[in-house]
Amino acid sequence: MRQDTPVIERTRGEGRSIEINKVLKNTYMLLGATIGFSALVAYFAAAMGLPHPGIIITLVGFYGLLFVIHKTQNSASSVFWVFALTGFMGYTLGPIVGMLSATAPQILVQALGGTGLIFFGLSAWVLTSKKDFSFLSGMIATGFWVLIIAMLASFFLNISGLSLAISAGFMIFSSMIILYQTSEIINGGERNYVMATVTLFVSLYNIFLSLINLLMAFSGDD
Repeated sequence: MRQDTPVIERTRGEGRSIEINKVLKNTYMLLGATIGFSALVAYFAAAMGLPHPGIIITLVGFYGLLFVIHKTQNSASSVFWVFALTGFMGYTLGPIVGMLSATAPQILVQALGGTGLIFFGLSAWVLTSKKDFSFLSGMIATGFWVLIIAMLASFFLNISGLSLAISAGFMIFSSMIILYQTSEIINGGERNYVMATVTLFVSLYNIFLSLINLLMAFSGDD
């Protein structure tokens, strides 16, 4: 019985490794597909000159679709709702993409390139080091509330430089989420590739917008 224990443990380890690789593969495949779909929606929204839906519709649409995804995360329909969410988020980017394409295309290119570099750099760090970033959970929770309070302050108070600080804060916050989420996948803490995809996509969305805000401010186009 004791002699069989190493074999059993090795078999379990191999099975766990296969499951982790499957979640990682499915996450990156779905993430790539949703990024492409979101970019396509943003392009058509910009080309057609569609207006931004406004902050109320944006928040209702985002959190409403996020709620549906959470409820359906273990069913096949969840993938449809992921595309609905990422497509909607792409639509909200349409007016920004259209404006930058006409007035400052270099900022758009720099923001896209910067977002890609940040994501691939952070992902490569986790995947190669296998480091456990679960310790970031507390900082992420704190950072969320700090950003919420900062955004409310920005809305009601005219504080110079606060919008730039918020953009920088979102970049740091989203980068920590990428580290945390990728670490959760490779260490077996995340088993649902749908929720992992949504988390990573939203992080990339926030980094992209934050880079645009910072680049526009520093270039004098804000």
